[in-house]
Amino acid sequence: MTAATSTVGRNRWLSASTWRNLLRDYPLVPLTILLVLLVVLADILQPGLVNPGWVTSAVRQAAVLGILAGCQTLTMLTGGIDLSVGFVASMAGFVTATFVHQPGGWPMGIAVSLGAAALAGLVSGIGVGIFRVHPLIVTLGMGLVVFGFANVWQLQSVQTGSGVPIEIRTIGSGTLGALPNDLLVFVPVAIVLLLLLKRTGYGRMLYAIGDNPIAARLSGVRSWQVLVVLYALSGVLAGIAGLVQSGLSNTASVTLVQPYLLPSVAAAVIGGTSILGGRGGYSGTIVGALILTVLASVLSIVLPEPWRQVVFGSIVVLVAATYARLTAES
Repeated sequence: MTAATSTVGRNRWLSASTWRNLLRDYPLVPLTILLVLLVVLADILQPGLVNPGWVTSAVRQAAVLGILAGCQTLTMLTGGIDLSVGFVASMAGFVTATFVHQPGGWPMGIAVSLGAAALAGLVSGIGVGIFRVHPLIVTLGMGLVVFGFANVWQLQSVQTGSGVPIEIRTIGSGTLGALPNDLLVFVPVAIVLLLLLKRTGYGRMLYAIGDNPIAARLSGVRSWQVLVVLYALSGVLAGIAGLVQSGLSNTASVTLVQPYLLPSVAAAVIGGTSILGGRGGYSGTIVGALILTVLASVLSIVLPEPWRQVVFGSIVVLVAATYARLTAES
Protein backbone atom coordinates (compact mmCIF):
# COMPACT_ATOMS: atom_id res chain seq x y z
CA MET A 1 0.00 0.00 0.00
CA THR A 2 1.44 3.37 -1.03
CA ALA A 3 1.55 6.42 1.20
CA ALA A 4 -1.06 8.15 -0.97
CA THR A 5 -3.44 5.20 -0.66
CA SER A 6 -2.93 5.10 3.11
CA THR A 7 -3.62 8.83 3.38
CA VAL A 8 -6.81 8.50 1.33
CA GLY A 9 -7.96 5.63 3.56
CA ARG A 10 -7.37 7.64 6.73
CA ASN A 11 -9.08 10.70 5.31
CA ARG A 12 -12.09 8.58 4.31
CA TRP A 13 -12.49 7.35 7.89
CA LEU A 14 -12.02 10.83 9.30
CA SER A 15 -14.49 12.51 6.97
CA ALA A 16 -17.79 13.86 8.28
CA SER A 17 -19.75 11.95 5.66
CA THR A 18 -18.26 8.65 6.82
CA TRP A 19 -19.33 9.23 10.43
CA ARG A 20 -22.72 10.43 9.27
CA ASN A 21 -23.18 7.26 7.25
CA LEU A 22 -22.10 5.17 10.24
CA LEU A 23 -24.65 6.85 12.50
CA ARG A 24 -27.36 6.47 9.86
CA ASP A 25 -26.70 2.89 8.76
CA TYR A 26 -25.40 1.32 12.00
CA PRO A 27 -27.01 3.33 14.83
CA LEU A 28 -26.60 0.56 17.42
CA VAL A 29 -22.80 0.99 17.47
CA PRO A 30 -22.60 4.65 18.61
CA LEU A 31 -25.76 4.29 20.70
CA THR A 32 -24.33 1.39 22.67
CA ILE A 33 -21.10 3.32 23.24
CA LEU A 34 -23.09 6.33 24.48
CA LEU A 35 -25.14 4.12 26.81
CA VAL A 36 -22.01 2.59 28.32
CA LEU A 37 -20.45 6.04 28.82
CA LEU A 38 -23.55 7.27 30.63
CA VAL A 39 -23.54 4.24 32.93
CA VAL A 40 -19.85 4.84 33.72
CA LEU A 41 -20.56 8.52 34.36
CA ALA A 42 -23.38 7.63 36.77
CA ASP A 43 -21.05 5.36 38.74
CA ILE A 44 -18.35 8.04 38.82
CA LEU A 45 -20.73 10.71 40.10
CA GLN A 46 -22.09 8.39 42.78
CA PRO A 47 -19.72 5.47 43.43
CA GLY A 48 -21.53 2.21 44.02
CA LEU A 49 -24.73 3.42 42.33
CA VAL A 50 -24.47 0.97 39.46
CA ASN A 51 -25.46 -2.36 41.00
CA PRO A 52 -27.98 -5.09 40.15
CA GLY A 53 -30.79 -3.20 41.91
CA TRP A 54 -30.07 -0.02 39.94
CA VAL A 55 -29.95 -1.96 36.67
CA THR A 56 -33.29 -3.62 37.48
CA SER A 57 -34.87 -0.24 38.23
CA ALA A 58 -33.50 1.32 35.02
CA VAL A 59 -34.71 -1.54 32.86
CA ARG A 60 -38.14 -1.45 34.52
CA GLN A 61 -38.56 2.25 33.79
CA ALA A 62 -37.15 1.98 30.27
CA ALA A 63 -39.71 -0.70 29.39
CA VAL A 64 -42.64 1.72 29.53
CA LEU A 65 -40.74 4.32 27.52
CA GLY A 66 -39.66 1.63 25.06
CA ILE A 67 -43.24 0.57 24.35
CA LEU A 68 -44.40 4.16 23.84
CA ALA A 69 -41.38 4.85 21.66
CA GLY A 70 -42.44 1.84 19.59
CA CYS A 71 -45.62 3.77 18.73
CA GLN A 72 -43.50 6.66 17.49
CA THR A 73 -41.12 4.41 15.59
CA LEU A 74 -43.91 2.77 13.60
CA THR A 75 -45.67 6.04 12.79
CA MET A 76 -42.47 7.95 12.02
CA LEU A 77 -41.44 5.30 9.50
CA THR A 78 -44.39 6.48 7.41
CA GLY A 79 -43.50 10.15 7.93
CA GLY A 80 -46.11 10.57 10.67
CA ILE A 81 -46.19 10.91 14.44
CA ASP A 82 -48.57 10.01 17.27
CA LEU A 83 -49.05 12.76 19.84
CA SER A 84 -52.00 11.01 21.46
CA VAL A 85 -50.01 8.21 23.11
CA GLY A 86 -49.65 9.96 26.49
CA PHE A 87 -53.37 10.57 26.84
CA VAL A 88 -54.33 7.13 25.52
CA ALA A 89 -51.88 5.39 27.86
CA SER A 90 -53.09 7.38 30.87
CA MET A 91 -56.70 6.61 29.97
CA ALA A 92 -56.01 2.88 29.78
CA GLY A 93 -54.46 2.72 33.23
CA PHE A 94 -57.18 4.88 34.77
CA VAL A 95 -60.13 3.06 33.20
CA THR A 96 -58.75 -0.32 34.26
CA ALA A 97 -58.40 0.90 37.85
CA THR A 98 -62.06 1.98 37.96
CA PHE A 99 -63.18 -1.58 37.17
CA VAL A 100 -61.54 -3.14 40.23
CA HIS A 101 -64.78 -3.25 42.25
CA GLN A 102 -67.18 -3.60 39.31
CA PRO A 103 -68.58 -6.71 37.59
CA GLY A 104 -65.89 -8.37 35.53
CA GLY A 105 -63.13 -6.85 37.63
CA TRP A 106 -59.76 -5.83 36.27
CA PRO A 107 -59.82 -8.26 33.28
CA MET A 108 -62.93 -6.48 32.03
CA GLY A 109 -61.20 -3.17 32.69
CA ILE A 110 -58.22 -4.20 30.57
CA ALA A 111 -60.51 -5.30 27.75
CA VAL A 112 -62.47 -2.04 27.84
CA SER A 113 -59.39 0.17 28.09
CA LEU A 114 -57.49 -1.56 25.28
CA GLY A 115 -60.64 -1.54 23.15
CA ALA A 116 -60.98 2.22 23.73
CA ALA A 117 -57.27 2.68 22.93
CA ALA A 118 -57.66 0.75 19.67
CA LEU A 119 -60.75 2.80 18.79
CA ALA A 120 -58.90 6.06 19.38
CA GLY A 121 -56.07 4.85 17.16
CA LEU A 122 -58.53 3.68 14.53
CA VAL A 123 -60.15 7.12 14.36
CA SER A 124 -56.71 8.73 14.07
CA GLY A 125 -55.83 6.29 11.28
CA ILE A 126 -59.03 7.18 9.41
CA GLY A 127 -58.20 10.85 9.71
CA VAL A 128 -54.65 10.35 8.46
CA GLY A 129 -55.19 7.60 5.90
CA ILE A 130 -58.59 8.42 4.42
CA PHE A 131 -59.11 12.14 4.98
CA ARG A 132 -55.39 12.98 4.53
CA VAL A 133 -55.17 15.25 7.55
CA HIS A 134 -51.65 15.75 8.90
CA PRO A 135 -50.84 13.17 11.63
CA LEU A 136 -49.70 15.88 14.05
CA ILE A 137 -53.10 17.60 13.93
CA VAL A 138 -55.15 14.38 14.00
CA THR A 139 -53.31 12.71 16.87
CA LEU A 140 -53.06 15.87 18.96
CA GLY A 141 -56.79 16.41 18.57
CA MET A 142 -57.54 12.77 19.33
CA GLY A 143 -55.39 12.97 22.44
CA LEU A 144 -57.46 15.86 23.72
CA VAL A 145 -60.67 13.98 22.92
CA VAL A 146 -59.44 10.96 24.87
CA PHE A 147 -58.42 13.21 27.75
CA GLY A 148 -61.90 14.73 27.78
CA PHE A 149 -63.63 11.36 27.76
CA ALA A 150 -61.35 10.14 30.55
CA ASN A 151 -62.41 13.11 32.68
CA VAL A 152 -66.06 12.40 31.92
CA TRP A 153 -65.52 8.76 32.93
CA GLN A 154 -63.89 9.92 36.14
CA LEU A 155 -66.89 12.08 37.03
CA GLN A 156 -69.37 9.34 36.16
CA SER A 157 -67.58 6.64 38.17
CA VAL A 158 -66.84 9.04 41.07
CA GLN A 159 -63.41 7.47 41.54
CA THR A 160 -59.89 8.77 41.64
CA GLY A 161 -58.49 5.73 39.87
CA SER A 162 -56.02 4.99 42.69
CA GLY A 163 -57.03 1.35 43.13
CA VAL A 164 -54.58 -0.28 40.76
CA PRO A 165 -55.21 -4.07 40.69
CA ILE A 166 -52.58 -6.07 42.51
CA GLU A 167 -52.00 -8.20 39.40
CA ILE A 168 -51.03 -5.12 37.41
CA ARG A 169 -48.89 -3.83 40.29
CA THR A 170 -47.07 -7.15 40.32
CA ILE A 171 -46.32 -6.91 36.61
CA GLY A 172 -45.36 -3.23 36.77
CA SER A 173 -43.21 -3.15 39.88
CA GLY A 174 -42.45 -6.76 40.84
CA THR A 175 -39.29 -8.72 40.12
CA LEU A 176 -38.42 -12.26 39.25
CA GLY A 177 -34.98 -12.64 40.73
CA ALA A 178 -32.96 -9.76 39.29
CA LEU A 179 -35.32 -9.27 36.35
CA PRO A 180 -38.28 -6.87 36.48
CA ASN A 181 -41.64 -8.47 35.79
CA ASP A 182 -42.57 -5.88 33.18
CA LEU A 183 -40.13 -7.61 30.84
CA LEU A 184 -42.87 -10.25 30.55
CA VAL A 185 -44.81 -7.57 28.68
CA PHE A 186 -41.99 -5.66 27.01
CA VAL A 187 -40.07 -8.59 25.54
CA PRO A 188 -43.06 -10.07 23.63
CA VAL A 189 -43.99 -6.58 22.40
CA ALA A 190 -40.41 -5.96 21.26
CA ILE A 191 -40.21 -9.32 19.48
CA VAL A 192 -43.50 -8.67 17.68
CA LEU A 193 -42.39 -5.20 16.54
CA LEU A 194 -38.95 -6.38 15.43
CA LEU A 195 -40.43 -9.25 13.42
CA LEU A 196 -43.17 -6.98 12.06
CA LEU A 197 -40.63 -4.54 10.63
CA LYS A 198 -38.05 -7.06 9.44
CA ARG A 199 -39.99 -10.15 8.38
CA THR A 200 -43.42 -9.11 7.16
CA GLY A 201 -44.83 -7.50 4.06
CA TYR A 202 -46.71 -5.02 6.23
CA GLY A 203 -43.43 -3.80 7.68
CA ARG A 204 -41.99 -3.33 4.20
CA MET A 205 -45.07 -1.30 3.26
CA LEU A 206 -44.47 1.02 6.21
CA TYR A 207 -40.96 1.73 4.95
CA ALA A 208 -42.21 2.13 1.38
CA ILE A 209 -44.88 4.67 2.32
CA GLY A 210 -42.40 6.73 4.31
CA ASP A 211 -39.66 6.54 1.69
CA ASN A 212 -41.76 7.33 -1.39
CA PRO A 213 -45.55 7.38 -0.99
CA ILE A 214 -46.17 7.99 -4.69
CA ALA A 215 -44.07 5.01 -5.76
CA ALA A 216 -45.72 2.89 -3.06
CA ARG A 217 -49.16 3.81 -4.38
CA LEU A 218 -48.15 3.08 -7.98
CA SER A 219 -46.82 -0.32 -6.91
CA GLY A 220 -50.24 -1.28 -5.58
CA VAL A 221 -49.89 -0.44 -1.86
CA ARG A 222 -53.18 0.79 -0.42
CA SER A 223 -51.70 3.40 1.85
CA TRP A 224 -54.92 4.27 3.63
CA GLN A 225 -55.42 0.69 4.80
CA VAL A 226 -51.83 0.50 6.04
CA LEU A 227 -52.21 3.77 7.96
CA VAL A 228 -55.54 2.86 9.54
CA VAL A 229 -54.07 -0.40 10.88
CA LEU A 230 -50.89 1.40 11.92
CA TYR A 231 -52.57 3.98 14.16
CA ALA A 232 -54.92 1.40 15.65
CA LEU A 233 -51.85 -0.68 16.54
CA SER A 234 -50.19 2.41 18.00
CA GLY A 235 -53.24 2.99 20.20
CA VAL A 236 -53.12 -0.58 21.54
CA LEU A 237 -49.39 -0.29 22.29
CA ALA A 238 -50.00 2.98 24.13
CA GLY A 239 -52.74 1.29 26.16
CA ILE A 240 -50.38 -1.53 27.12
CA ALA A 241 -47.73 0.99 28.18
CA GLY A 242 -50.30 2.79 30.33
CA LEU A 243 -51.23 -0.43 32.13
CA VAL A 244 -47.58 -1.19 32.88
CA GLN A 245 -46.91 2.36 34.09
CA SER A 246 -49.93 2.34 36.40
CA GLY A 247 -48.62 -0.88 37.92
CA LEU A 248 -45.13 0.60 38.26
CA SER A 249 -46.28 3.78 40.02
CA ASN A 250 -49.27 2.17 41.80
CA THR A 251 -51.27 5.16 40.62
CA ALA A 252 -53.81 5.72 37.89
CA SER A 253 -54.77 9.18 36.70
CA VAL A 254 -55.88 10.77 33.46
CA THR A 255 -52.45 12.44 33.01
CA LEU A 256 -50.15 9.76 34.45
CA VAL A 257 -48.20 8.94 31.26
CA GLN A 258 -48.35 12.33 29.55
CA PRO A 259 -44.77 13.29 30.63
CA TYR A 260 -43.50 10.39 28.50
CA LEU A 261 -44.63 11.98 25.22
CA LEU A 262 -41.51 14.01 24.41
CA PRO A 263 -39.09 11.26 25.55
CA SER A 264 -40.96 8.70 23.41
CA VAL A 265 -40.38 10.82 20.31
CA ALA A 266 -36.78 11.50 21.32
CA ALA A 267 -36.04 7.81 21.94
CA ALA A 268 -37.19 6.94 18.42
CA VAL A 269 -35.18 9.77 16.83
CA ILE A 270 -32.05 9.04 18.88
CA GLY A 271 -32.49 5.38 17.95
CA GLY A 272 -32.06 6.22 14.28
CA THR A 273 -35.63 6.58 13.04
CA SER A 274 -35.92 9.45 10.58
CA ILE A 275 -38.61 12.03 11.27
CA LEU A 276 -39.08 12.22 7.51
CA GLY A 277 -39.95 8.52 7.22
CA GLY A 278 -38.53 5.53 5.41
CA ARG A 279 -35.52 4.88 7.66
CA GLY A 280 -35.08 3.41 11.12
CA GLY A 281 -35.95 0.41 13.24
CA TYR A 282 -37.08 -0.65 16.66
CA SER A 283 -33.76 -2.08 17.91
CA GLY A 284 -32.22 1.40 17.97
CA THR A 285 -35.32 2.75 19.69
CA ILE A 286 -34.87 0.27 22.55
CA VAL A 287 -31.33 1.51 23.15
CA GLY A 288 -32.56 5.09 22.84
CA ALA A 289 -35.09 4.46 25.61
CA LEU A 290 -32.33 3.04 27.83
CA ILE A 291 -30.13 6.06 27.12
CA LEU A 292 -32.82 8.51 28.17
CA THR A 293 -33.58 6.49 31.32
CA VAL A 294 -29.92 6.44 32.37
CA LEU A 295 -29.59 10.14 31.50
CA ALA A 296 -32.49 10.94 33.84
CA SER A 297 -30.74 8.93 36.58
CA VAL A 298 -27.49 10.85 36.04
CA LEU A 299 -29.25 14.20 36.24
CA SER A 300 -31.02 13.16 39.45
CA ILE A 301 -27.61 12.85 41.08
CA VAL A 302 -26.36 16.35 40.29
CA LEU A 303 -29.46 18.55 40.02
CA PRO A 304 -32.61 19.29 42.07
CA GLU A 305 -35.97 18.37 40.56
CA PRO A 306 -36.97 21.71 38.94
CA TRP A 307 -33.60 22.21 37.22
CA ARG A 308 -33.46 18.52 36.38
CA GLN A 309 -36.59 18.82 34.25
CA VAL A 310 -35.23 21.90 32.48
CA VAL A 311 -31.86 20.33 31.71
CA PHE A 312 -33.33 16.95 30.76
CA GLY A 313 -35.76 18.52 28.30
CA SER A 314 -33.03 20.69 26.82
CA ILE A 315 -30.65 17.75 26.39
CA VAL A 316 -33.36 15.60 24.83
CA VAL A 317 -34.24 18.28 22.28
CA LEU A 318 -30.56 19.04 21.54
CA VAL A 319 -29.49 15.41 21.17
CA ALA A 320 -32.52 14.47 19.09
CA ALA A 321 -32.11 17.48 16.79
CA THR A 322 -28.37 16.90 16.40
CA TYR A 323 -28.80 13.20 15.73
CA ALA A 324 -31.59 13.85 13.25
CA ARG A 325 -29.40 16.30 11.36
CA LEU A 326 -26.36 14.02 11.37
CA THR A 327 -28.34 11.08 10.04
CA ALA A 328 -30.40 13.06 7.53
CA GLU A 329 -30.09 12.29 3.86
CA SER A 330 -27.94 14.79 2.00
